[in-house]
Amino acid sequence: MAKVKYYYDPDTLSYRKIESKASEKYKKAFLAVSGVFLIAFLGFIGFSQFLITPKERAQKRELENLKLHYELLSKRMDESSKVLTELQERDNNIYRTYFETTPIPDEQRKAGFGGVNRYKHLDGFDNGTMIKNVTKQLDILSKQMVIQSKSLDEIVGLAKEKEKMLASIPAIQPVKNEDLKRMASGFGMRLHPILKSWRMHNGMDFTAPSGTPIFASGNGKIIKAHRSSTFGKVVYIDHGYGYKTIYAHMSKILARKGQRVKRGDLIGYVGNTGRSAAPHLHYEVHKNGRPVNPIYYYYGDLTQEEFTAMQKASQQKGQSYD
Repeated sequence: MAKVKYYYDPDTLSYRKIESKASEKYKKAFLAVSGVFLIAFLGFIGFSQFLITPKERAQKRELENLKLHYELLSKRMDESSKVLTELQERDNNIYRTYFETTPIPDEQRKAGFGGVNRYKHLDGFDNGTMIKNVTKQLDILSKQMVIQSKSLDEIVGLAKEKEKMLASIPAIQPVKNEDLKRMASGFGMRLHPILKSWRMHNGMDFTAPSGTPIFASGNGKIIKAHRSSTFGKVVYIDHGYGYKTIYAHMSKILARKGQRVKRGDLIGYVGNTGRSAAPHLHYEVHKNGRPVNPIYYYYGDLTQEEFTAMQKASQQKGQSYD
């Protein structure tokens, strides 16, 4: 039974019954109904958590695992990217510097990918931003690895070529020290023994008895082996890489045109043929078509003391032997 409420009326000095307005009744009824619906809705949401099927629960767990794997994959790619960056720096600053080749520019190593919105197909997925970032990072890393792999293949080729080049560059005396009488004349302006005028002497003269062995100073190919009026019996060797050597005034030539020789191979004997004042070997080194001082190409078999003594003797001005 509903309680009846009264109020005191001072005009009549009596208590009067409180009459409820219709609008107040509707308002109370609406609030009551709304409260019931709200409680029912919240109860349904809470209860629905217990209504997830085993399949849905497994899918949810799988999605969480995939998210975790993506995060771990992203961290691993970050680590791999750092390792690759270090390798790229060594490649440019050490390997390519040593082999005297052009470094690969960053623009080529880190170039982007063409196409409009390359990763548009990944839109609409849950965690789509994370998936797109990981996919893009993987693409960039893969491209950089391909470029670096090709670069290392090139470095291997350069290393093999470098070994071949080092074996070809003239690096030893063409006449052994024990067979020499002395280094008679060096590179530079010298007095010609026959013409009696100062001329440029493009090589070095080594005096030794006729028949003293002459050796190729580097690997190469015999391009001339004949007799000339100036050099007498002479041999020319093309070593490749811009280097050629000349061995003049031989008494006997053992090499033949077209023959491949290695450093230290016997190619002939010291003599006094051609325009020569005494038995000796006239030896020249040419780089890119120009004669250079041969004294800088004996590092293969001279000690520091022997090199210093030869350098001092070669600087003395005087008469050449040819």
